[in-house]
Amino acid sequence: MSGIEIRNLSYQYPTGSEKVLYDLNLTIESGKFYALAGVNGGGKTTLCNVIRGFIPHFFKGERTGEVRIDGKDVQDWDPSDLAQKVGFVFQNPFTQISGVKETVFDEIAFGLENLGVEVDVIRQKVQDIIQLLGIEYIQHKNPNELSGGQKQRVALASIIVMEPDILIFDEPTSQLDPQGTEEIFRVIDIMKKKGKTIILVEHKIELIAEYADYVIVLQGGQIKKQGRTEEVLAEEATQDCGLGLTQYTLLDLAMRKQHMHTERIPITEGDSVQVMRQWMEVQGVKP
Repeated sequence: MSGIEIRNLSYQYPTGSEKVLYDLNLTIESGKFYALAGVNGGGKTTLCNVIRGFIPHFFKGERTGEVRIDGKDVQDWDPSDLAQKVGFVFQNPFTQISGVKETVFDEIAFGLENLGVEVDVIRQKVQDIIQLLGIEYIQHKNPNELSGGQKQRVALASIIVMEPDILIFDEPTSQLDPQGTEEIFRVIDIMKKKGKTIILVEHKIELIAEYADYVIVLQGGQIKKQGRTEEVLAEEATQDCGLGLTQYTLLDLAMRKQHMHTERIPITEGDSVQVMRQWMEVQGVKP
């Protein structure tokens, strides 16, 4: 599986007057789930475009530093080889549907067909992904007639079926309701458990807290914070970087200001329940 090494990375778009990424240094371990978070305009999507090779293969501009996948800089990869290594799910699924296939099944199979995979293998792979995402009910429908949420699931399926080592998701739940969002995170978690390297751009902090191994906070094109999720999201100062904290963390921080100190600061609902029970036992309070 692939690891990513980023050293002294800076980038400026060809029409821009200022850099949008400034001297980034980052190591992304293979098989881990990284959340890229922070305010809009912080450089998250640009960083994703560098990792997947769109910069410099399609967007020119001025890039300095190194971005290596498997020890090889992305600018030295053949774009088609890199596309098989790094899968990308767009924020807007309308840009990812090919428009040339008449059924969802065929749309998901499209990438494998382009790679020359045998027909029987394609059928099995596509059926497996359809079942994994629970979209059997739309597999015979025209992709162009689906809702935004349904199209996002199809876009996700069309990338996952290619089995890239690295999966980049740029706000994949932006078109989805809460149930659909949970389903997408469940699938992403399954991909992580399969050993895939996950890079997710997302604003839904509760879900980041629940699923991500590491959080990288970008602001103004710079990495303001990075580290294990339970550490970054438990720090009150993280809010100064334009990233909110979960309601469970905020509750604990409010308790501490009232001199009600828990054993540790929780970031998820399950952790919060456990921490509160421990605190109540210490205080001799019956639940």
